[in-house]
Amino acid sequence: MDLTTTYMGIKLRSPLVPSASPLSEDIDNIQRMETAGAGAVVMHSLFEEQLRLESHELHDHLTQGTESFSEALTYLPDSINFRVGPETYLEHIRKAKERVSIPIIASLNGSSLGGWTNYAKEIQQAGADALELNIYYVPTDMELTSNEIEQTYINILDAVKAVVTIPVAVKLSPYFTNMANMAQRLDAAGADALVLFNRFYQADINLNVLDVEPNVLLSTPQSLRLPLRWIAILYGRIHADLAATSGIHRGEDVLKMLMAGARITMLCSVLLKHGIDQIRVIEREMREWMEKHEYESVQQMQGSMSQKNCPNPSAFERVQYMRSLASYKPEWKANHDTSYYFG
Repeated sequence: MDLTTTYMGIKLRSPLVPSASPLSEDIDNIQRMETAGAGAVVMHSLFEEQLRLESHELHDHLTQGTESFSEALTYLPDSINFRVGPETYLEHIRKAKERVSIPIIASLNGSSLGGWTNYAKEIQQAGADALELNIYYVPTDMELTSNEIEQTYINILDAVKAVVTIPVAVKLSPYFTNMANMAQRLDAAGADALVLFNRFYQADINLNVLDVEPNVLLSTPQSLRLPLRWIAILYGRIHADLAATSGIHRGEDVLKMLMAGARITMLCSVLLKHGIDQIRVIEREMREWMEKHEYESVQQMQGSMSQKNCPNPSAFERVQYMRSLASYKPEWKANHDTSYYFG
């Protein structure tokens, strides 16, 4: 049974790819992922804020005390000539490439156009096989228009593509006025893949200390419905590959995403909950289903249930919404006499 797939032109032994998470901060974990059957690994993210902080701290260090002696300013070059940034991230990529044979996909996380995008070149030089741009943008400026926000994504992609030759994926949120149009624009700008979708971790209020604090809620299988819908809609309409993320916990989740049109499926919450060896479990479930239903390869099913190819293309649009509401029966109706409520 052939589980191989291609993603951004790279051949993978499996569509099961651990996504960016703290698990990849340990090289031994990356080796365990390979042994368990991962097709590739997305490294934990390097954040725009980390690079800014590193640059700021170096500049402060180089200029400390120079106000006392004006000639001292000529002894040191300007800080912009220094290679700043978390060198440990680059070294981590180098070590991972030495220890495993599966592709290593680096991850840059940011929200604005700036010097952090130039770090993509360093990542390529460190040996990464591809780069994922995790654009995590929560606009709060009421004067910003949707066009300006969307153009920021295009500008970031343009800046990165200008300095690297490795494939570049863009990880998106679903919160666009027209998701299809945004996908088309990123495709035209040269994105090699779109990763659907980024999950925003929402803030919470702690009533005991009256403070706002982070509250990470891991995904559930129900979370896959949104990326599944959009992958099915976009399949065959853009050139960029499609990667599914969020809500993938079981073999059947992977199969659904592949049939919708995904090239790969990304695993995060399920590995944080159950451990890296869960990759083996998911692969076994896939193989059992494929054998039972006489599928010989992953390619055989990719896109088979996309909007382009499924028997009922309208199922991914508004008509399905209306059918869902019309056919749903509340659980209490099956368990109680309805006259008790309406009689």
